[in-house]
Amino acid sequence: MKLSKQEYRTTKRVDKIKRVLSKRQPDLTIVLENVHDAHNVSAVLRSCDAVGIHTVQLLYYGDCEFPDLSKRSSASAKKWVEQRKFSSVEECFSVLRSEGFSIYVTALGKDSQSIYDMDFTQKIALVFGNEHSGVSQEAIHLSDGNVLIPQVGMIQSLNISVACAVTLFEAFRQRLKNGIYDATRFSEDEYSTIVKEWSER
Repeated sequence: MKLSKQEYRTTKRVDKIKRVLSKRQPDLTIVLENVHDAHNVSAVLRSCDAVGIHTVQLLYYGDCEFPDLSKRSSASAKKWVEQRKFSSVEECFSVLRSEGFSIYVTALGKDSQSIYDMDFTQKIALVFGNEHSGVSQEAIHLSDGNVLIPQVGMIQSLNISVACAVTLFEAFRQRLKNGIYDATRFSEDEYSTIVKEWSER
């Protein structure tokens, strides 16, 4: 029987949701620590969606609040990338560790490791700090290590959203090369539940 236009659109939408979810990476996540610029947060969420990150961790404490993304052109990515909010570094890292994540901050330091030497196929959380002061000393102290993006310019820093995109696409390259995107990472029950939830958004 021929589908109506509405039924056809619904079927195509569900098919796309299933394709996207089949590539989602529940064992790769990022932590945004007090990143207050809405443009940067929106850009980060778009990069997360692009490489298949399922959930981001939003770490906001002190005087910092999560910025309003409702009027941002990239706010649609917020709809498809799950978000968990935390109000302390200790709480956020404790939860991630209980889930089996290794935690690496993106910070300059003598012990920092190049992103091109990192193994991003492991279960890993990457912490990105705010635009002015970077990752906090507490986050650095509680992390498993530092990673950096090698650079040869006069200014040894990148915008937070650019740094996140560069790092995530290196993770994407490694995981793609190792065939990690070839199979759905969720259990059948999880997959069915998320498909239903997304279909209703």
